[in-house]
Amino acid sequence: MKSESAFLNNEETTVSQEEGLYMTPEQLEFFRDLLLKWKSNLMVDVDKTIHHMQDEAANFADPNDRATQEEEFSLELRTRDRERKLMAKIDESLNRIDSGEYGICEECGIEIGINRLKARPTAELCIDCKTLQEIKEKQMAD
Repeated sequence: MKSESAFLNNEETTVSQEEGLYMTPEQLEFFRDLLLKWKSNLMVDVDKTIHHMQDEAANFADPNDRATQEEEFSLELRTRDRERKLMAKIDESLNRIDSGEYGICEECGIEIGINRLKARPTAELCIDCKTLQEIKEKQMAD
């Protein structure tokens, strides 16, 4: 089996006229494994948070101590909420791998690019479409 960098940086990452494939099966399997490991790590963190909140829950007599604990729990819950949304994106990416749409921009239909997917495995847009989306969001905010 090729090393990770060998097949991710391989020139075979463009669409092959003969095969009609954007990525090789090995590359797709690499991203599937990466996404599954990422999701598994997030699930471990969720379990740690649950146990931490159960173990650390105390009824402090001092209002300052109670407020500190509530703020810590609130921060942890916000972090877990962001991770929950990330897990949904991971599931969407895994579904796109299964359907053969992984690595293809949802807006314009071109290849997202291996390097972008290595940096952000849940990317749904190519860099050009993502840049345009961010510009539009910035203009709407102003």
